[in-house]
Amino acid sequence: MSEGLHNAPLLLRVMAKAIDLIAVAAAEAVIPAAGIFAAMAYILISDGLFDGRSAGKKIIGLKVISINTGGKGGFRDSIIRNAPFLAAILLFYLVPFVGWLFSALIIIFEFLLILGNTEGMRLGDNLAGTRVVEG
Repeated sequence: MSEGLHNAPLLLRVMAKAIDLIAVAAAEAVIPAAGIFAAMAYILISDGLFDGRSAGKKIIGLKVISINTGGKGGFRDSIIRNAPFLAAILLFYLVPFVGWLFSALIIIFEFLLILGNTEGMRLGDNLAGTRVVEG
């Protein structure tokens, strides 16, 4: 673990994601046709905004960093790390009944990975080579 950086507590990560999802829901509600595409784009690139922070992470005081460089997460990192979460959301909306089951399984799997990893990395973090830290 990089010196001086502390893994983000799970509760703070959940709060930051909740803020982001509220923003996504608002975008979808304001402009229903274009809003869903804006929401999907935001989910994918959000952690590349604001120096490696989504709006929720910025408000809560968290950031995404690259494990390899120790620098802030970029748009590429964000797209890779948030693809599993976007897949869960798409399954929820697009596939009746089975979709919500698979989306719940993806989210539970991500949650269990965070709990079981000493650096709090979920599937998306492992794929992108990132982690979420306080700061």
